[in-house]
Amino acid sequence: SSQNLSEEFAEAARQLKKEAPRIQFGKIDVTHQHDLRKEFNIQAFPTVKFFVNGSREDPIDCKGVRKASAFITWVKRRTGPSTVLINSTDQAEAIIKADDLAVIGFFRELHDDSVEVFCETARDVPEMPFGMTASEDVCANYGVQRNSLIVFKKGKPVHNEVLEDGRQSKLSLTRLIKTFTLDLVTEYNIETSVKIFDVPVENHILLFTPMNSETFNEIYENYQSAAAEFRGKILFVLVDTNEARNGRIFEYFRIRDIDVPAVRILNLSSDARYKMPADEVTVENLKEFCHSYLNGKAKQHLSSEEIPQDWDKMPVKVLVGKNFNSIIF
Repeated sequence: SSQNLSEEFAEAARQLKKEAPRIQFGKIDVTHQHDLRKEFNIQAFPTVKFFVNGSREDPIDCKGVRKASAFITWVKRRTGPSTVLINSTDQAEAIIKADDLAVIGFFRELHDDSVEVFCETARDVPEMPFGMTASEDVCANYGVQRNSLIVFKKGKPVHNEVLEDGRQSKLSLTRLIKTFTLDLVTEYNIETSVKIFDVPVENHILLFTPMNSETFNEIYENYQSAAAEFRGKILFVLVDTNEARNGRIFEYFRIRDIDVPAVRILNLSSDARYKMPADEVTVENLKEFCHSYLNGKAKQHLSSEEIPQDWDKMPVKVLVGKNFNSIIF
């Protein structure tokens, strides 16, 4: 909530006052400051912007940061180095073991495009520590032979992304790394919904199924197997259809009891929805659906009731989604 964020923001201000007195924190109630709201095009609340070098032109948006510790890290990485330079295996191990998650970039040399993209990504992911190294010993210790980024979870490597001459964009790396703050498949509920929307992946796939059904374990395993291939591109969400509090999400997707298990893809930017053509929730069907969606070949799913048999009997015709276009246009 705004109140919660406001408290974390104030806590960050208190801590940074001692460490970095040059960084000033302020808050504005734009309900009374219409000119400022217009000037900075404030559309969502709360919005956090960072003004650099006394200029009100082009402030930097601080998105998806909710905790005081992350605010502090975010600001420090904007005003100083965004990653720790690692020179020894001991130093690498200390970073990897200090937190649940850590990201290390292994490079041949520290002056190429990949390094720049890596450092820029670190600025936008303040939730976890970032380190980088060009030490042959450190690279050899982790069996890394080329430019690559490794995500460590609880001290163990869970993902290795090869960095090909800076071809990956900062956004695609940010999306990929932020997904590690969630499980591979995230169950939708009140607590996780905020986290799900904080990860900047705009394609969500949702599996609607009762979690106490006999086939649940098999379906869930298939869903999880497919998820690994699309990490950073499509976010895999599980919705328990037995949970009454999920009622609004079923209505939104027009899911009925007879439809489950059902699989849908939602694009958050366009609000377009897609239905998996196959009924069986197999790894193969899931992968085919995700690939066809990413390649732009999936057909949009326009939720509609069936066309009533007597739609044409009266002077006022009965229209539903399925006959709307053909009758009206």
